[in-house]
Amino acid sequence: MSLTCVHFVVTTCGMEIARRCDLFLVKSLPLKDMVLLSLSFCGFVVLTNLSLQSNTVGTYQISKFMTTPCVMLIQSFFFEKTFQWNLKLTLVPVCLGVLINNYNDIQLNTTGLLYASSGVVVTSIYQVWVGSKQHEFQANSMQLLYYQAPLSAAFLMLIILFVEPPFSVGGVFNQIWSMAALFFVLCSGAVAFLVNLSIFWVIGSTSPLTYNMAGHLKFCLIACGGFLIFHELPTLYQLLGIILTISGVLAYTYIKLEEQKKPVEGKPSSRSHHSV
Repeated sequence: MSLTCVHFVVTTCGMEIARRCDLFLVKSLPLKDMVLLSLSFCGFVVLTNLSLQSNTVGTYQISKFMTTPCVMLIQSFFFEKTFQWNLKLTLVPVCLGVLINNYNDIQLNTTGLLYASSGVVVTSIYQVWVGSKQHEFQANSMQLLYYQAPLSAAFLMLIILFVEPPFSVGGVFNQIWSMAALFFVLCSGAVAFLVNLSIFWVIGSTSPLTYNMAGHLKFCLIACGGFLIFHELPTLYQLLGIILTISGVLAYTYIKLEEQKKPVEGKPSSRSHHSV
């Protein structure tokens, strides 16, 4: 969480630099909504970290997948959004793929299950809010992140005082930091700035569900990268899981592209027809 706080401090600086460079115009947004958005982000970070700490990696990955159907439920019940049945079916191969990849590492315990389920709900709410607030206030990704970044950093600082005391043994300010370590922390902050911006951009331009499906594809790329970097041969089950996950993501992409074509195909020609 300390590192995440650093990431949002760097993001805040990056957004201020972008504003001064006239890359976007600051838009006045309701502070109450921005506070709720920032609090939901902090809850998502805290609960996700606690879930990873209390669960195995396999259980953690399965719980992350549950964010996708949870987002669909929230949008269906609270935002009256409908999803085609074939779109829902694309979750089946993705679910099977994630499950096959991690079934050997699934272990359940009460504390870990509580953190994981709470994290799924809060994460889903945060992602839905990111999209809905951009459309509600007609604000782009930079305008929204400009407010959320400093608020999230401030809230995380308060949480860190109790969860990761900076002056305790092993705390951030109770150890000697080499220049190389500081350099890589700042580099990770720069990357986090781009990632945070991309989250708002992807969700605002598409939907929370599309962002989640892109996350499952990222999981496949990480798994394949691990095989290449560590020179490990994947098992048959791992290959099957990756293939199933990618097939589900591709099917979802195809359906969404077909949805975008329908209004274009059904739109009447703008050319006026005059009688001769």
